[in-house]
Amino acid sequence: MNRVFLSLFVLFCIGYGADAKLEIVKTRQKLPNVMVNVYGTGLPYKVFNLVAKDLEVSGNFKVLTQNKNDNNPNYTYYQTQRIDMLVEMTQEKDRFNLYLYDINAKERVLQKSYILQENDLYPFVSHTMANDVNNYLKAPSIAWMNRKVIFSKLLAPSKSEIVVADYTLSYQKSIINDGLNIFPKWADSEQTSIYFTKYLDRPTILKYNLDTRKFDRILSSQGIAIVSDVSSDGKKILVSMSPISQADVYLYDLEAKSTKRLTNYPGIDVGGNFIDKNKKIIFISDRLGYPNIFMMNEDGSGVEQVVFHGRNNSSATSNGDYVVYSSREEKNEFGASTFNLYMIAPGSSEIRRITVNGANQMPRFSRDGQNVMFLKNTQHQSALGIVRLRYNKTYLFPISKLKIQSFDW
Repeated sequence: MNRVFLSLFVLFCIGYGADAKLEIVKTRQKLPNVMVNVYGTGLPYKVFNLVAKDLEVSGNFKVLTQNKNDNNPNYTYYQTQRIDMLVEMTQEKDRFNLYLYDINAKERVLQKSYILQENDLYPFVSHTMANDVNNYLKAPSIAWMNRKVIFSKLLAPSKSEIVVADYTLSYQKSIINDGLNIFPKWADSEQTSIYFTKYLDRPTILKYNLDTRKFDRILSSQGIAIVSDVSSDGKKILVSMSPISQADVYLYDLEAKSTKRLTNYPGIDVGGNFIDKNKKIIFISDRLGYPNIFMMNEDGSGVEQVVFHGRNNSSATSNGDYVVYSSREEKNEFGASTFNLYMIAPGSSEIRRITVNGANQMPRFSRDGQNVMFLKNTQHQSALGIVRLRYNKTYLFPISKLKIQSFDW
């Protein structure tokens, strides 16, 4: 099928390239119609259905589904239904098979098999299948779907566990569950290790390897000790600590095992994030009398205000070029505060709101910088949300019986 496709945290709540441009796709050609056969019961149905959902979330196709097993498709029939591609999947014990048919060319163009080692891991098989279909059709990348989410789940006032999940929360596995474990942060791009804060004799930052299950003690501090960001090469971390009085932003060199204090304000400075290829750092400070976003050089000099909108901007994330922050707005008709997410390029006055309704907080950019994950709370539901920035679409994955303290993607 020869088609031209679309070209396309700082987490901390106080008190509680230069020319890169992210364009929104406003006009585009007709999306290819992709039929996905979703049939069966139990595990096969879950796998097939999630593939269809992934392709829908991709924004690259118009996805239709049917309850049918069709490994010998009638091409003429599908042509009359204006279907461009057909996705057929089957299961053989622990093996799942994917078949992609080009209806217009009247041929099978892709066939792959996948081994499911543990049934609970089925979401990642579905995400891989969806990526393979997407990649074959040369559509804009959805590799971000394969990445894991790490979050702290509150269980009791002094107890929480660290959980690994997929982006839909269909897969969840507890990996650390003794005591109070909060503020998890991926330590490397391969997602083999995490940093997190554990309350021992005082707040302590630990590094945990998911493969070896080994813990390493990094830093500890009175008050707070939180890893807010990791440099692109993984050699330095930005830490919020309060060893003396109020919290400040520190830079910790993992190889030299040295700590440098970057802020020295008699108030609260937290949540540093690297931007501009690690040359600058954004952070949150109450130096205006309310939490807002500021920027400084990597050595702590040249502090300047970044956001001139809102009076309570308490969390932020960056993809290196853009900053997305959560801003509290007027209370709604039910008396609850509304928090919305806004996107801005440092040095620019142009602001784009990317959420509506409810309390939208804890933004996190995907690794490719094209998506923002966040927590959404309304009067009726709580959900993990994903904003597909270029497509101007938001997808919500409901959270039930789950209180997330913080997360990373």
